[in-house]
Amino acid sequence: MAAQTSATPHDPVKQFSVFAENRVGRLYDLTSLLKDNDVHIMAITVLDTTDSAIIRVVVDDPQKARELMINNDFPYGECDILVVEIIDESHFRNVLAALLEAEINTHYVYSFIKRPNDRSAMAISAEDPDIAAQALSRRGFKVLQQNDISR
Repeated sequence: MAAQTSATPHDPVKQFSVFAENRVGRLYDLTSLLKDNDVHIMAITVLDTTDSAIIRVVVDDPQKARELMINNDFPYGECDILVVEIIDESHFRNVLAALLEAEINTHYVYSFIKRPNDRSAMAISAEDPDIAAQALSRRGFKVLQQNDISR
């Protein structure tokens, strides 16, 4: 049974950038907090610096994740992220070709761990997400919304 979320059909996927001290166990603490409260991590990447880390995460229930981070002292930022469904790694080149053709700069990319229906997906931070989404859709790629990844 699907979880109830506040996502609408045109609700972009939310990415949380969690700011954590660079110390043993902090990533474990965050992932445990989410798991223990039935929030599923769909995609994750970590940017490590000398004294801190930025944990970028996409979850299936952004509203619940937001509440958990606020109530458990995990400072975070939130933004919309472009998510495109791909069949396998060979299609990643075609995604990049569509963005290049539209002259869209890509800031960073990371893959999803798992999605409903066991399809692959890529999270993309693009210079202009709306034009990027249009370019990808014109090339036949499915650009996902928050309700596509929510359980």
